[in-house]
Amino acid sequence: MTQQETLRVACMGAGYFSQFHYGSWARMDRVQLVGSCNRDIDKAEATGLPAYDDLSKMIAEQSPDLLDVILPPVAHAEAIRTALALGIKWIICQKPFCVDLAEARDITAEAELAGATIVVHENFRFQPWYRTIKDVLDRGDLGDLHQVTFRMRPGDGQGPRAYLDRQPYFQQMERFLVHETAVHWVDTFRYLLGNPLSVYADLRQMNPDIAGEDAGLILFEHENGVRAIFDGNRHLDHEADNLRRTMGEALIEGTKGSIELKGDGSVWLRAFGAMESRCILPADTWDGFGGDCVHALQSHVVAGILDGTPLENEAADYLAVETIEEAIYSSAATGTKVIL
Repeated sequence: MTQQETLRVACMGAGYFSQFHYGSWARMDRVQLVGSCNRDIDKAEATGLPAYDDLSKMIAEQSPDLLDVILPPVAHAEAIRTALALGIKWIICQKPFCVDLAEARDITAEAELAGATIVVHENFRFQPWYRTIKDVLDRGDLGDLHQVTFRMRPGDGQGPRAYLDRQPYFQQMERFLVHETAVHWVDTFRYLLGNPLSVYADLRQMNPDIAGEDAGLILFEHENGVRAIFDGNRHLDHEADNLRRTMGEALIEGTKGSIELKGDGSVWLRAFGAMESRCILPADTWDGFGGDCVHALQSHVVAGILDGTPLENEAADYLAVETIEEAIYSSAATGTKVIL
């Protein structure tokens, strides 16, 4: 495609999180939204787009260039296979990508065989604070990096009604904290540090009213002795007016200084030995999700398709995240470090 062309986009799914997808697409000059499909057609109709409850019919009638799959993992494979069979060559698929690593590998291979590209909608690496942190690390401003720590504290996991108002299927996920949520930081740590060499995990279930784990510690070993720690607990909160903006706080430490990510989305740099920090990214003012990271990711994909710029998180690359996820669950089950 050329830079002047418009991308016809259709969306599969109209649940809670889809609002951020639809809102983002609607803001793009080079995108034309052509349809919404959902098994509850009333939700598809609520988007104001041509509405369908049959994906094949939507694709046949609207001829989209790109299908945006905004569904839970259990529905990914069927939707993608339908799109591939009907000739769709560009697909964005929400994370977690498919139900497990085996299915993700199968779907990735089928897409490659069909000459199609899948980009996994892993949006946290596109949050402005992580882009800022990546720039600092790439410049070497922290010296020799020693440790990265993220404390996830969204405060939404207590009691029998946890998650029911927003994403009720969370309660039935037998693999929850890691498969649904911590994969964000598996990918973010990869973005900042490269692939880990090993993982060690201690996972636990705090809320008896859900099926899966909702708290845990994961230790990642990276090149050059760097360690990354994910410390997640969905029962606890952190200091923020919007607990879902950053979902927690981060500390990145090196021999020449450290970076702190606060719950308001601001990023602070402190030189080694200094008593004060300076703000290198002001507090976030976006009133939607995660520093407008959905829009950043979708804009990235549009530029990749229309302008030919390199794409991040294509499915074949994202399989590394799923491989690491499997290693995390294996470590938790065996109580041992797993070498990758």
